[in-house]
Amino acid sequence: MTTHATTGRGDSVAYDLRGSGPALVFIAGAGPDRATDPITTATAELAAAQGLTTVVFDRLGRGESPAEGRLDLDRELDAIATMIEVAGGPAVLCGHSSGCSLSLAAADRGLPVTGLALWEAPLSDPAEVTQAWADEVERLLDAGDHQNAMRHYMKDMPPEWLGGMESSPEWPVLARTVASYRADAQSLAWAQRAIEDRKLGGIDAPVLAMYGTETFPGMPEAAADIAAGVRDGSTTAVAGAWHSWEPEAMSAELVAFTKRCAGVGG
Repeated sequence: MTTHATTGRGDSVAYDLRGSGPALVFIAGAGPDRATDPITTATAELAAAQGLTTVVFDRLGRGESPAEGRLDLDRELDAIATMIEVAGGPAVLCGHSSGCSLSLAAADRGLPVTGLALWEAPLSDPAEVTQAWADEVERLLDAGDHQNAMRHYMKDMPPEWLGGMESSPEWPVLARTVASYRADAQSLAWAQRAIEDRKLGGIDAPVLAMYGTETFPGMPEAAADIAAGVRDGSTTAVAGAWHSWEPEAMSAELVAFTKRCAGVGG
């Protein structure tokens, strides 16, 4: 059942809380909310059944977490901090796609994070290229040009993803959700620069960088770059295809990692 919590900035965040035990908070990338992401919900349910406290939430400006104004990285990190509190204290963050860079930023900012489980971080372009891309996303958002902001955000993704959105009668509504992607763009630009400049070493928590057994070019390499840049990093392939994981395999990986980070036996 959906519950809401209020951040220090006054934003209302909708979430589902399940189970008991070491805490695991899922952080979506650009796009999904709970209603459109049954795979994360299924994974959270399986992990909760195996002894974890899990939190799945709608990011600001999505689903049942309506938010207006500038949805930037600082504001999103406040929402993540609130979800960690909801989970009962220090937590492992499970980031998906650009949720990986949000998770890295949360740990870098000193939020109470015991570990980072990162699924297919899209961090492979040079930092200057990523920053220029993020700047253009923000410029278009500031101009109120949501459709072109969405097109630009998705320009390096499989073209059928954007094509499906543009062919939908809901395209104008779908395009407006790009307002919630500002934090994603900002965090990706920050993370890519941090990797290149070797500035992730301040993250003390263990980091598990994962990618699917069927995946896009660059994903295994990005995982390796992240793992090499932190103090305690490792990589692994998990059953999954084309940017999505299999809930049973992923839940098993997350339960083992979260319990290890909490110092709890299996």
